[in-house]
Amino acid sequence: MSNIQSQKVVTIDYTLTDDNSEVIDESTGGQFAYLHGSSNIIPGLEDALVGKEPGEQVQVTLAPDDAYGARDDQLLQTVPRDMFPEGAEVAVGNRFQAQGPDGDTIVLTVTNVGDEEVEVDANHPLAGETLHFDVKVVDIRDASSEELEHGHVHGPEGHEH
Repeated sequence: MSNIQSQKVVTIDYTLTDDNSEVIDESTGGQFAYLHGSSNIIPGLEDALVGKEPGEQVQVTLAPDDAYGARDDQLLQTVPRDMFPEGAEVAVGNRFQAQGPDGDTIVLTVTNVGDEEVEVDANHPLAGETLHFDVKVVDIRDASSEELEHGHVHGPEGHEH
C-alpha cells in the first residue's frame, strides 16, 4: 500500500475550523487532490500528512507560522478610490487583484470605504489565525509526468493551460 510522500497525488477529505470551532472551509466527497511536495497546500498540513495511508484520519492544529503566517500591518494600505476599475463595486469584503512591486499578482481585500479613499489589506484572510484541520486520506497515486512537470494535479480529462 502506498503512503504519502513527495511526487504523489493525494486525495483528501478535510474540514478546516478556527479556534471557535467555526467551519472555515471543507471538501466534499474526497474531491480535493494535490501534488505532495509541490507546495500546493500550506506547509504545516503537508508536513503532517507525510507517511499517512489511505483511510487514515489526522487532526492537525497549525499555528500561523505553519499556515498563512502572521498578520502584517504593513500590508494595510489606503489608496485613492479612483484606482479601482470604473463601475467596480467597491465594498467591504470585496477582493481585487493588483500587481505588486515585483510584478506578482496580489489579492487585496477591501476593509473600509470612504468617499475619496479605500483601505485595502494584502494579508491572506487567514493570516494570524490558528487553524484546525480534520483530514481523512482518501487516495494516493503516482503523479503523471505532465503533473510533475506542471507542479500540480490534473483532472481526469487532463489540464489546459
